[in-house]
Amino acid sequence: MKIIIVGCGRIGSKLARDLSLSGHQVTVIDSDPAAFDRLGPGFKGEKIIGVGFDRDVLARAGIERADGFAAVTPSDETNVTVARLARQVFRVPRVVARVYEPRKAKIYRRLGLQTISPIELGSDRLADLLSSSPLETVVSLGNGEVHVINVEAPAMLVGHSVGDLAAPGEFQVIAITRNGKTFLAARAMVFAYGDLIHLAVNSASMHRLRTSLGLQ
Repeated sequence: MKIIIVGCGRIGSKLARDLSLSGHQVTVIDSDPAAFDRLGPGFKGEKIIGVGFDRDVLARAGIERADGFAAVTPSDETNVTVARLARQVFRVPRVVARVYEPRKAKIYRRLGLQTISPIELGSDRLADLLSSSPLETVVSLGNGEVHVINVEAPAMLVGHSVGDLAAPGEFQVIAITRNGKTFLAARAMVFAYGDLIHLAVNSASMHRLRTSLGLQ
């Protein structure tokens, strides 16, 4: 994949290195030449000096051929402006903007712009750790609307079927790990002691899921 990253700060540089090591064609744009020092001598991607909302700079970066685009400068306004330009004008298939302010991030999501808020994600993760929640979030999808989580089968579920732990459109069991082996879940399967249950759940339905698991 060809990926363009605007902003070579701590997050942008790490993202660029990781994607490059994974075999992607990476181009990094930053207005400060010194910022590229964060990429290290082993970085094999392209570096372009300029601002991300300059169309000539984006053209030099090959935005018309880009598969993905990330705006991760220190400025929320710049990130949103550049991301909207990439999405609406150049039709890049995958565009993500980092937005520090959670309130702004939610507004932009409603406008159809995919955003990531480090403050929001970090706060949610810290809350999970501090509350010792038995629900382990493995990955969050989209803008955090859907989570894939793991939970050890509570005693109240043992002997019940997978179909008993489902709320259409809210959460459902997708797999079970038992005795070291993981398999896709069927509605008729019965939970056993020691099962690790893997579920997909809407973020808005976490409270109902906890209730269904007897964790409230």
